[in-house]
Amino acid sequence: MARVKKGLNAHKRHKKILKLAKGFYGSKHTIFKAANPAVMRSLRSAYVGRKLKKRQYRQMWIARINAAARANDMSYSRLINGLNKAGIEINRKMLSEMAIFDPKGFTALCEKAKAALK
Repeated sequence: MARVKKGLNAHKRHKKILKLAKGFYGSKHTIFKAANPAVMRSLRSAYVGRKLKKRQYRQMWIARINAAARANDMSYSRLINGLNKAGIEINRKMLSEMAIFDPKGFTALCEKAKAALK
């Protein structure tokens, strides 16, 4: 059986990792042995970050809605409860956008939520 050398495949694999390590600090973007664990860690962090991003956006929307609701003499939880009882289905992203760009419309929603709670 012929002898198989892995030089070509190893070179391809090293080039792939070093391409992903472009812009890393120090020798991590030039030396494979340093770059490999750094790239693996960065890929893992990117995967986790994509999950965390969804949570962080929701937190931000809720904080904005809460601030706007309190400006209308309501808490966030009472606003959401009132909207549900009034049968108004609107997601938090759109409520947050309304709070920023359409304060009058948001105030109208607050009034409807207050009426539904009474």
